[in-house]
Amino acid sequence: MNFLAHIYLSDENDMIKIGNFMADGIRGNDYMNYPEEIKKGILLHREIDTFTDAHPIFRQSKHRLHERYGHYSGVIIDIFYDHFLAKNWETYSKVPLAEYVANFYTLLDNNFNILTTRTKKLLPSMVNQNWLLSYATIEGIGTILYQMDYRTKFKSKMQYSVEELQIFYQEFEEEFTLYFEEVRKMSSEKLMND
Repeated sequence: MNFLAHIYLSDENDMIKIGNFMADGIRGNDYMNYPEEIKKGILLHREIDTFTDAHPIFRQSKHRLHERYGHYSGVIIDIFYDHFLAKNWETYSKVPLAEYVANFYTLLDNNFNILTTRTKKLLPSMVNQNWLLSYATIEGIGTILYQMDYRTKFKSKMQYSVEELQIFYQEFEEEFTLYFEEVRKMSSEKLMND
């Protein structure tokens, strides 16, 4: 899953949200250097990634892109799934997406000192271009994919995957909906048991 889903799956705990959001930049046992709730968020992120990578529905979505995008297909599906979460946000949250996103940016800003260096560098672009809100539109997803393609020196060709998103839109959305119910359940159980 990509940023929006990881944040959402952290439930209402702000520190777990922060840990879950910045977990990709934290290797091995380095998570032990953080406060307890941040640690929970980092470990939740890892559980979500493991669950996602092995999930047959996610793999089905990914397979549709694999021939053209190779190992980047999983990254692309993460972004597509965030699109469907943002697009259908009112199904999953009573808080409007724009408000939810603004609150999250404020949360990061208020806790800037505990963020990883990588997250601190990412934050200005993320906020200025409002990535999380832009996921709700195909145009916004196209911009994100272009930026990611740029970071790979255009080797990944990710920017072109918007074509597949449009061609197989209904299939991807149906797969997301089924998958997301399962990952929500798994995350909720994990948070209750920790």
